[in-house]
Amino acid sequence: MLDNHHRNLATFIHLSTFSRFVIPFGNFIGPIVLWAANKNKSEFIDQHGKQAINFQISVLLYAIIIGTISVPFFIFKVFSNMNVLDFNGFNSFHINIGEPSPLLYIGGGLGALAIIAFIIELALIVKASLSARDGHVYKYPFTINFLK
Repeated sequence: MLDNHHRNLATFIHLSTFSRFVIPFGNFIGPIVLWAANKNKSEFIDQHGKQAINFQISVLLYAIIIGTISVPFFIFKVFSNMNVLDFNGFNSFHINIGEPSPLLYIGGGLGALAIIAFIIELALIVKASLSARDGHVYKYPFTINFLK
């Protein structure tokens, strides 16, 4: 039987991922501590704990992939034109901006994609916590199941 306490615990497991804004790696520490302490109390808590942890690991993996792809585009742009700043004393100070590179647009597009993914992540966490509060099992989309 699913009682109110189990639903509240499952809800707090999902909401504990927001502790990353206060504690470094709080999005992993909070759900793992709550899940490990309460996973034997009910299957409902166990399912929600695994889903929350799997989602956070998947998001970290996706962020590493996007970062690994986008960082070289910015580095290539910076090192391609080293004469961006011309300083000839205090009398003549010139800033040469030049034309943006397509590499900068690709890297900026990947950065915008990361921001959009962050907003979607926050919305999915709220949706999962509301589902747990209502007593429904929620499966995050695009989640790799590390804990089964």
